Amino acid sequence: MSFDVDVIRAQFPILSREINGYPLTYLDNAASAQKPQAVIDALTAQMSGAYANVHRGLHTMANETTDAYEGARAKVAAFLGAPKPRNIVFTKGASEAINLVAYGLSHLISEGDEIIVTQMEHHSNIVPWHFLRERHGAILKFVPVLDNGALDLDTLKSMLSSRTKIVSITHMSNVLGTINPIKEIAPWVKATGAFFMADGSQAAVHLPVNVNDLGVDYYCMTGHKLYGPTGIGALYGTTAALEKLAPYNGGGEMIEDVYETHVSYADPPHKFEAGTPPILEAIGLGAAIDWYRQYNPAEVHQHEMAVYHHALDGLRGINSFRLIGEAPEKGSVLSFNLEGAHAHDVAQILDKYGIAVRAGQHCTQPLMVRFGVHSTARASFGIYNTLDEAERLVEGVKKAAHFLS
Repeated sequence: MSFDVDVIRAQFPILSREINGYPLTYLDNAASAQKPQAVIDALTAQMSGAYANVHRGLHTMANETTDAYEGARAKVAAFLGAPKPRNIVFTKGASEAINLVAYGLSHLISEGDEIIVTQMEHHSNIVPWHFLRERHGAILKFVPVLDNGALDLDTLKSMLSSRTKIVSITHMSNVLGTINPIKEIAPWVKATGAFFMADGSQAAVHLPVNVNDLGVDYYCMTGHKLYGPTGIGALYGTTAALEKLAPYNGGGEMIEDVYETHVSYADPPHKFEAGTPPILEAIGLGAAIDWYRQYNPAEVHQHEMAVYHHALDGLRGINSFRLIGEAPEKGSVLSFNLEGAHAHDVAQILDKYGIAVRAGQHCTQPLMVRFGVHSTARASFGIYNTLDEAERLVEGVKKAAHFLS
């Protein structure tokens, strides 16, 4: 379909809402995106027409629901460029996917082994590795971020060694918008024999992703940022990498046989999907992918960046404005502060005018320390945002700057 932002906006019922008497200007997409009618309808249709538990039944509705659930897995695989659907594990989100990998590889980690992350990681890509530091004596190392928000690639290369066991890096920063060169980094990591994971929570929404081309062992994404439901995400793993993982949860579905003396496990991906899975959420994610893939990714990216730059150009005219993150070729995330003002106050004033932005540390406390700030305000742009909304943001920040000066 040709890209027409007005046509796209009309598919999101919530965007017609008013907040405090002003039209809703939703600029918190990096936290969670709104849902198109197609996703809402898919969930309703499944619940009202063909719902049952999956894999275990022989009746018609169980088979229909299983087909829809496994069909969603195939859609995720195609969306990420995975070789086969069995390379996709459904999870509650990216956080659970990273925890699954961290726990699943823990039996391979010994005292003194090194795990490398970066200063720009979300806490979800830091805390699970701290578990391995605390419980197995691993050494957690952080790649520095340069002043412009880019990753210090020279230092990353120098940190890699035979002691490196896991490298886990965000594909796109949720604060800086920095897009890290995962494909370039992959051979460096592979040369050490380490496992390489990329967090695609932001990138999968804003960039074309082909995990095979990127050369990663593991890649995760979440559904709610991709205009799908909450409570659903996916972990991609190569066949060999998934086979290295110990199971994360135990229960029904993930086993082959259970005896009083021992158990044997099912093959991936089911080995990692214990219990009744998020059936409706997975089907909703499949519907979101179908909806999103109607549009040309290059046109979507061009539109989002046009809105981002329109907002940034206007904000630069505010004397107290400070942009956090100016890496080349960054994505449509705009984190900023006003000198002498707290980010929370800025966000609350913007809300008075119907403008929804995020304020805080964005679950990236090490990054806040790196830039010497307590928090930032963040406007993050998605497929349905407009140039008019960028202008509303600029006018709102001007009012906040005047009020808080």
